[in-house]
Amino acid sequence: MIQNLLVANRGEIARRVFRSCRDAGIGTVAVFSDADADAPHAREADAAVRLPGNAPSETYLRAELLVKAAADTGADAVHPGYGFLSENASFARAVLDAGLTWVGPPPEAIETMGSKVESKRLMAAAGVPVLSELDPAEVTEEDLPLLVKASAGGGGRGMRVVRELGELAEAVEGASAEAGSAFGDSTVFCERYLETGRHIEVQVMADRHGTVWAVGERECSIQRRHQKVVEEAPSPFVDAAMREELFDAARKAAKAIDYVGAGTVEFLAGPDGRFYFLEMNTRLQVEHPVTECTTGVDLVALQLSVAEGAPLPVDPPSSTGHAIEVRLYAEDPSANWQPQSGTLHRFEIPDVDLSFEHGPGLRLDSGFVSGSVVGVHYDPMLAKVIAWAPDRASAARRLAKALASAKIHGVVTNRDLLVNVLRHDAFLAGETDTAFFDRHGLSTLATPLSTEDTVRLSALAAALAGAAGNRAGATVWPRLPSGWRNVRSAGQRKRFAHGETEYEVVYSLTRDGLVADGYEDIALVESTPDRVVLDVAGVRRAFDVAHYAGKSYVDSSLGSVTLVAEPRFADPNSALATGSLVAPMPGTVVRIAVSAGETVSEGDPLLWLEAMKMEHRISAPADGVVAELPVEVGKQVEVGAVLAVVEANQA
Repeated sequence: MIQNLLVANRGEIARRVFRSCRDAGIGTVAVFSDADADAPHAREADAAVRLPGNAPSETYLRAELLVKAAADTGADAVHPGYGFLSENASFARAVLDAGLTWVGPPPEAIETMGSKVESKRLMAAAGVPVLSELDPAEVTEEDLPLLVKASAGGGGRGMRVVRELGELAEAVEGASAEAGSAFGDSTVFCERYLETGRHIEVQVMADRHGTVWAVGERECSIQRRHQKVVEEAPSPFVDAAMREELFDAARKAAKAIDYVGAGTVEFLAGPDGRFYFLEMNTRLQVEHPVTECTTGVDLVALQLSVAEGAPLPVDPPSSTGHAIEVRLYAEDPSANWQPQSGTLHRFEIPDVDLSFEHGPGLRLDSGFVSGSVVGVHYDPMLAKVIAWAPDRASAARRLAKALASAKIHGVVTNRDLLVNVLRHDAFLAGETDTAFFDRHGLSTLATPLSTEDTVRLSALAAALAGAAGNRAGATVWPRLPSGWRNVRSAGQRKRFAHGETEYEVVYSLTRDGLVADGYEDIALVESTPDRVVLDVAGVRRAFDVAHYAGKSYVDSSLGSVTLVAEPRFADPNSALATGSLVAPMPGTVVRIAVSAGETVSEGDPLLWLEAMKMEHRISAPADGVVAELPVEVGKQVEVGAVLAVVEANQA
């Protein structure tokens, strides 16, 4: 029997495993990097061990430190979570060699499936349909488009789509470098790329006594950068006959490698319903909650039970209703998915009430809480939000409403994009292949939920709340209305920036109430430092307002708006030189393609930043000369730091 479990991971998945441990009466041990010293997962465990450093290579990828942490805390079992060392056979062996229980499949199974190249060959021999592997050195025009893919790992890292042969060398180099950084293995291969495939996977669970379950399928076709964004169970594409074929192929895959524990067999299906083996993830998947919500089982509890040697029932659980999960990321979809960092001042999702039982409701799995810091060293996923309902349309509606009503202050997220996807006619019709973003337009799907009118009303609310805050803190006549005069002269003025647009609010609080320039038929009902109620043409609207270091976050039923207070006087020293390229996020310079004085063309790569386990290319904005290059490989830069200056050619 497992008494104390160490989770060799961080964030959301560590907290998720701890939850099942508490239900089972199992003690918990966390590990944390310096960057995660104050993270929720480190605080919630019964014991926590520091891993000195920040980068994964210094901390969560150090097998010897993790095994030592288990020994030092008296843990008798290790759960790897997902990512990091979860699919590392050497780590599994190190855990077993230390006399600990490994909550995962046998090292031999991990090793076999750890190489996507070798696993494809094995699956083909077992009768599972596969896409043929292509050698990058032998690719021809007929093979295009193709996908360059890391042999180890997952999560969208180490993957590039190639549509022209001239792009192949850079794609291989970039994918190899990214895979080496994320997984410690830079091996890549190529395969045919299906532009409009459906990403469908089967959850399997196997015990040590020969029972292998296929626990329902999931569809994860809506992806960005080959990383899943929306997942659901069951798939709207799969009918009963196809489901049986998928389950049969998944069971064959698991039995071919004598699998034990929870795993996922992933397939890519074409429009004709034919499907092909992609890979087998020998771990728990990020999207496992949708299977839990539709089957009522706790997959982590099953992992623990199987690791203790218990048999599974003969028949797998049946599925009921529909579940949809979205991954809420700290990223800006409209800026090429740039990851974001900073303090998450407030993080509230309304009406979260669903655990593992059937029933309409919402579930939240998150590694962050209000006040957490989103750093640059790890994946930018803030949370997974999951809705279950008797039917798919109801689940989508419930999830969209919860996201739209969420209060997320401090970092830019993909929340509006997720809501737009969930409410899109094509999504509701089940048309969810891997080309969803390309087909419907990222710029359209990333459109903010708040309209121009919403932003204007929110700016007025922010100005009034700020004024109420000033009066609340005043030491002289605090009850006097802000800007009050016996005779009105000029109104109070407040300027805000929302994106690239500036809004100026000019208002007065008179004996007759609020007078605001350009705001017709609006009356002030209530004004406090954190809440403003306006009567807008006879309709009352409440605006919750929060202020943090020059920014105001305004949440209402009309949408959420972030406003930056503009200074009354601009600092001339803050202006950047023309042609300056600044860091869009904190990160590390990992490669440089040019040198100072070199002539470049628009779009040429200048350098690459690594942040949140992904590489980000910085390109020349125009034809010109690299006038300045103040960085070098290995240099860590903060957001806004100048990376290069390109002097454009004069027309």
